[in-house]
Amino acid sequence: MTVSSRGPNDRLGALLSLAQISNAGLARRVNDLGAQRGLTLRYDKTSVARWVTKGMVPQRPVPHLIATALGNKLGRPVPLEEIGLADSHPTPELGLEFPREVPEAVRSATELWRVDLDLRRGPGGGRWSDSLAGTFSVSAYATPVSRWLITPADGSVAREAVPDLAGYRVGHSDAAKLREAAQEARRWDSKYGGGDWRSSMVPECLRVEAAPLLLASYSDAVGRALFGATAELTRLAGWMAFDTGQHEAAQRYYIQALRLARAAGDVPLGGYVLASMSLQASYRSFPEEAVDLAQAALERNRGLATARTMSFFHLVEARAQAKAGNAAACGTALAAAEAALDRARPGDADPSWIDFYAYDRLAADAAECFRDLGVPSKVRQFTREALARPTEGFVRSHGLRLVVSAMAEAEAGDLDAAVAAGERAVEVAGRISSHRSREYVVELLRRLEPYSDERRVKELTERARLVLAGSA
Repeated sequence: MTVSSRGPNDRLGALLSLAQISNAGLARRVNDLGAQRGLTLRYDKTSVARWVTKGMVPQRPVPHLIATALGNKLGRPVPLEEIGLADSHPTPELGLEFPREVPEAVRSATELWRVDLDLRRGPGGGRWSDSLAGTFSVSAYATPVSRWLITPADGSVAREAVPDLAGYRVGHSDAAKLREAAQEARRWDSKYGGGDWRSSMVPECLRVEAAPLLLASYSDAVGRALFGATAELTRLAGWMAFDTGQHEAAQRYYIQALRLARAAGDVPLGGYVLASMSLQASYRSFPEEAVDLAQAALERNRGLATARTMSFFHLVEARAQAKAGNAAACGTALAAAEAALDRARPGDADPSWIDFYAYDRLAADAAECFRDLGVPSKVRQFTREALARPTEGFVRSHGLRLVVSAMAEAEAGDLDAAVAAGERAVEVAGRISSHRSREYVVELLRRLEPYSDERRVKELTERARLVLAGSA
C-alpha cells in the first residue's frame, strides 16, 4: 500500500544499483523482514518499480524495512534520507530494533534519542507521540532478549570516526561524566518522580552529550565504558517514562539500553535492564513474560553479578511469580533474594546502580507479592518492616509503601490505620510527579469504596481527588 507519490525516486534507484539488488530481490527481502515483525506483506518487482520510477511511498514501516534490507546487503546503516524516503513522523519501529552489529546499534539508539527529544520540544511536549501511543507489546521483548542471551557481549567496539569527527578522541573522563549524570538523575527521579523537569533532562543529555561521543573515536576499553554509561542513562530514561505512564517510550528505551549494555560487555547491567523490563511486564499484567525476563537476568548472571545484584533479580522474579498467582515459586524466589542479600558485604564490588537496594526494598516488594497473592497478614508484616527503615531521598518509594500499607490495613479491618496511612500517601503523591504513584492512590480509593459512608473515608477521598487533579 502507498500513501503518496512524489515523482521518480532517483536515490532509491541509485542505491539499488549500488547494492546490486534487483526489484524482485528487494521485494522479497522486504516481505521477509515484515514477516519477522508479524506483518503480512506481498510486494513484488512491480511494487518496487513504482517506488523507483513513480516515487510511490509505501506505508510505514515499509520505508524502514527497505532501508534495513539495503543496509544488510551493503553492510552499513542506510538512513531514510539516502533512499529518498525520509519521514518527519516517528515510525512504529522506532527503538524496537536490536541490531546485531555495533554501528547499527549506535544508529538505532541515537535515532530514538533524537526523535524523543524533538517530541518533547514540540507543541505539548513531554508526552510520547500520539502516533505511537498504545503500541506497547510485551512480545517486542522476545528478539532482544534472545539475542542478548545468545551473545551478551560484543567483540571489539573500538571506533575511528569519519573525518569531520576525527579531531576528538573520547577518553575515560567522558564516560565518567555520563555516569555521574546518570547517578544524579537517579537521585532526582527517586525524590521527585519521573515526570519532574530535572528528570526529563536525561533524554537531552543522551542526545546532546552522549550521541556525539558515540560517533567520535575511542579505543575498545574506552568504548565499553562509554557504552556502559549510555546504557545506564538509556535504562533510566525508560524507567522515567514507565513512571510517567509512557509505556511505549519506556519499552523502546529499555530495548536500546539492553543493546548498549551488550556493546559494553556489561552482563550485570544487561540483567538490570531485563529486571526493569520484567517489572514493567508485571505492571502491565503480563506475568508469565515477566517471569521469563527475570529468569533471563538470573541465568546469565550466575557467577558474574554480586550477591546484592542477584538478590534484586530474585526479588523481581518473586514479583512476577506473585502476579502470576504462583505462591510456591514466589516463596522460593523471595527466600533466594533474602539469602543472597544476607551474603552481601560492604566491600563487595557492587555496581553504583544497585546502591538503592537494601532490606527495606526487599520488604516492600515482599509486601506487594503477598498483596497480589491475597495474604494480608504478610502484607502488614512486611510493609511495617519496610516503613520502619529510613527512606531519605526515596520519596516515591515511601509513598508507594504507604499506599500498600493502607490497603493491607483496610483489608484487615483497621480503618483508622488505613486512613492514616492513606493520608500520608496522598500527601506524598501531591509532592512528586509520578503517574505510577497516582495509580496506586486510585487503587487505594477503589478498595476503600465499601467504607464510602464513613466520614474519614469521604474526607480522604475528597482530599485525594483534589491532589490527583492538581498533579495530573
